[in-house]
Amino acid sequence: MNKQNMTKLNNVTDYKCGYAAILARPNTGKSTLLNFITGQKIAITTPVAQTTRKQIKGIYTKDNCQIIFIDTPGVHKPLNKLGEFLTEQAILALDDSDVIVFMVDITTKAGKGDIWIVENCLKKINKPVIIVANKADLIKDEIKKEENIISYKTLFEKNLPVIKISAKTGKNVENLIEEIKKYLPSGVPLYDEETITDQNMRMIASEVIREKIILNTKEEIPHSVAVMVDEYKTEGNLDKIKATIFVSAESQKGIIIGSKGQMLKKIGTDSRIELEEIIEGKVYLELFVKVKKNWQKDKNALKMLGYEEQR
Repeated sequence: MNKQNMTKLNNVTDYKCGYAAILARPNTGKSTLLNFITGQKIAITTPVAQTTRKQIKGIYTKDNCQIIFIDTPGVHKPLNKLGEFLTEQAILALDDSDVIVFMVDITTKAGKGDIWIVENCLKKINKPVIIVANKADLIKDEIKKEENIISYKTLFEKNLPVIKISAKTGKNVENLIEEIKKYLPSGVPLYDEETITDQNMRMIASEVIREKIILNTKEEIPHSVAVMVDEYKTEGNLDKIKATIFVSAESQKGIIIGSKGQMLKKIGTDSRIELEEIIEGKVYLELFVKVKKNWQKDKNALKMLGYEEQR
């Protein structure tokens, strides 16, 4: 951003800029919401819980306002080192935020997972909270809808604002944006208006590959897989990518590769097609599969695979 624009923005006292952390139990629609707001797929989405593993920032810039959304990993009581990492990432996001978007599934009443988040995260942080009731398009019974909302509101001592949305269709998302703006401090934008994420192409490639693994292997692999991009370079109009898929057991390696290598080929093809859409160019992708036993419980392995505390 040039100095002239910065000076101009410094003189605009009504410009708002700040951080909004999206917090929820797994598979509630956080990443779907982030993708809708930014207008581009920057976070992977699957029907499997704990798809999001790292903080992903999505930047919304419009009408004298910049909101930096932080998509956190789905929060639940941690069961291993990876689970501890995911919970730490979510709590770090709360510390850095100006407002917390607590996303819940309006099709069900508050459950143990929601209660755990409120008691162990939200009540320990003195930040404004907006309850965002997602999947409003999936429930037609208005009485049941209101009963479900009340079950979430009663988890808090204060009367919090509630916004009913559909992250999938975008219904009422603009109302959510307006509510978030109320809690943002005045200031100049931290990112250029063209920027929609803090993720570089190595990170995006890694996540796209992991998404295709999850979608193609269903429930056999997801929690045991990690992807590391070993090489990413651009030669002319071609992006060349080499990546290693890590699994925690030899049997999982066989599932990833598949009969005569067909599963690995399908994962590679699906990944390449999506990456080409993202970069609007050609991609050459090589995938390798390695076993790193019980990597989710190994602190050194987690560090090697990029699951480190982000401060």
